[in-house]
Amino acid sequence: MHVIRLTALARRRVSFVAHPVELIDIHRSFGSTHALAGIDFHAEAGRITAVLGPNGAGKTTMLEICEGLQRADSGSVKVLGLNPLTDAAKLRPRVGVMIQDGGLPLAARSGELLRHVARMYANPADVDALSEELQLTPFATTQVRHLSGGMRQRLAMGVALVGQPEVVFLDEPSSGLDPAARREVWKIINRVKERGTTVILTSHLMDEVEYLADYVYILNAGTVIAQGSVSHLTSLDSTDIPTSVKLTGRLSADDFHELNQWAARRGLQLSPRSLEDVFLDLTGRTLQ
Repeated sequence: MHVIRLTALARRRVSFVAHPVELIDIHRSFGSTHALAGIDFHAEAGRITAVLGPNGAGKTTMLEICEGLQRADSGSVKVLGLNPLTDAAKLRPRVGVMIQDGGLPLAARSGELLRHVARMYANPADVDALSEELQLTPFATTQVRHLSGGMRQRLAMGVALVGQPEVVFLDEPSSGLDPAARREVWKIINRVKERGTTVILTSHLMDEVEYLADYVYILNAGTVIAQGSVSHLTSLDSTDIPTSVKLTGRLSADDFHELNQWAARRGLQLSPRSLEDVFLDLTGRTLQ
């Protein structure tokens, strides 16, 4: 019942911008360090776009430029067709940002904090329904300092969503959660997408990205080194050869189908690459 009520509220606003977040040739340096070296990025309306990369790849810098927290040295950045720096006042009611631990006031009680943030918006979500959906209701009178890491993550998500934003930036949304709680958060993020919200997601959890993302950007050393849907990024090519069989040439979809049939007749099973395999191949590093 609570989910239905919240969904009905959120559907009153839909963005008509084809690419609610768009970056063109973005550069950002800190001294001799090039954090971003010509990033092109766009997120489609009502989709979940994930950004992956090892530490130092430029993810945080890119997102803070989108959020108006940093200025690009050059290039163009638009969020809902507006400049995040010069149009911050116009964007603030339309964009949600997930605040990590350091950004939540420790002395505030979780329920009071959500209601306080909700009052800043013209058409906020039903706070009681949102709290129920995020399983925060039993902790409404608990100070942030006394919440577990998982509960703080849920509260940070609530702060990002309570204004019913058209675009929301979620940084490590299920960090610190147990597997069952993580799945519940994934369901919530999917429902947010279904309401028409554009979601920009960063995560160190490959299974999270594989489950949620409609489109993925992989960053390394300040550049985009790969992009596409999960299925596109994990599709087999000539480098994806099972160790027990030696093949030459390139595998088309038909070739792979025949290879699967050949393996099945011999009691063998072929496993396509995971997103983590792709990431390791491209960057040579694990997410930390």
